[in-house]
Amino acid sequence: MTVILVADDDADIRDLVAFKLEQAGFEVIAVEDGQSAVEQARIRQPTLAVLDVSMPGLSGIEVCRMLRSEPATAGILIIMLTARVQEQDVEGGFNAGADDYVTKPFSPRELVSRVQALLTRART
Repeated sequence: MTVILVADDDADIRDLVAFKLEQAGFEVIAVEDGQSAVEQARIRQPTLAVLDVSMPGLSGIEVCRMLRSEPATAGILIIMLTARVQEQDVEGGFNAGADDYVTKPFSPRELVSRVQALLTRART
């Protein structure tokens, strides 16, 4: 089963994303901050991570950079999920190594579709 890490400090969003991904057949690891995301990524080696940009401690951008810099986690697919919609924010996410960028408010159905599309592209 494909394992997906979801990191968001907003419990409602985290629970919604985890629920929708579980409904789509994924195993989900849900955490509330960036440090926990890094720790779980190192331990569990998820296939994909959905990271909120604005989290206490380590931001999603910092988590993304850390995961990309370590050989064991460099291959994890990363989707940034954020309310930051300015061009420089999106550019910053991609420059940090994100594979996709989804802005809040978002459609949970669209997020699941983007996860599935990213996983499909990665397998080919």
